[in-house]
Amino acid sequence: MAELSHTFGNREVDPREREQLVRDVFRRVARRYDLMNDLMSFGIHRLWKRSLAWAVNPGPGQVLVDLAGGTGDVAQKLAAVDRQVIVVDPSFEMMDAGRDSRHHAIRWVAGTAERMPLPDASVDAVTIAFGIRNVTRIEDALEEILRVLKPGGRLLCLEFSKVIGPLRGPYALYNRWAIPAIGATVAGDKLAYRYLIESIRRFPDQDALSELFRAAGFTDVWYRNYSMGIAALHVGSRPA
Repeated sequence: MAELSHTFGNREVDPREREQLVRDVFRRVARRYDLMNDLMSFGIHRLWKRSLAWAVNPGPGQVLVDLAGGTGDVAQKLAAVDRQVIVVDPSFEMMDAGRDSRHHAIRWVAGTAERMPLPDASVDAVTIAFGIRNVTRIEDALEEILRVLKPGGRLLCLEFSKVIGPLRGPYALYNRWAIPAIGATVAGDKLAYRYLIESIRRFPDQDALSELFRAAGFTDVWYRNYSMGIAALHVGSRPA
């Protein structure tokens, strides 16, 4: 994972600097982030996230963490008065952008995927939607997720992945040219969206990410493609 962890744009950076650069990206786009997601995906990201929430199938009394939860759109789909839903995100700006419009029972906590301010074995399920590719080191994030999960608890990770079939070529062109242009026009930040697209390009494909789950100690690992692999849902469990 060295290339993903230490490269930002065309420049080599150390992990601490990369973490700060990523935070700066999300600070700049926070207020337009949900709108940009709708425009870039033509609203399809909402269907993917709804499927993620269905896969969680939360129950009464459970503790659920939406890691890198940003504006809380996934947490909103999980929230209810009979369970505890916690958004953990390093960006105060992202959380502030969504806090007022979300379910009153959601808790908002500052933290990173590698350092969550949560006790060991305290969480029934962790979700992370389009956030794991922005961590400093995936292996460290998976180790931390295992730490907070209860035995038998699950990680559900929704992330962009490797496109298969006839969409592959058009999708690559769309990412390279259209999304930075949309970012410049709507969010006023072309460079931030160039970084986000580059992070997708560098990210491990479905099978490689599944192997990282297994290497970290997750069991019952599987994935499901959405939209010919534009996104994929990866699921793994902490051994019981």
